[in-house]
Amino acid sequence: MIDPKVLDDLAKRVASSVPAGLQSMQGELQKNLRAALTAGLSRLDLVTREEFDIQASVLLRTREKLELLERQMKELEQKLARQ
Repeated sequence: MIDPKVLDDLAKRVASSVPAGLQSMQGELQKNLRAALTAGLSRLDLVTREEFDIQASVLLRTREKLELLERQMKELEQKLARQ
């Protein structure tokens, strides 16, 4: 999932950009932003980079097999057409 450090960093950056009058609530705002980000991201259907890479590899192998089968099929069709 998402690295907690990334969420913390994002929450800190957003909280630090609040107007000067709200700086006293920066800690609470940061905590609430992190909770909101975590909740929002948890509802998304996300995969890890590792899962994505595995599926990309599976897809590549599948495409290669499909291309091989298509070539074999074409060869068989040509042989049948010659008979």
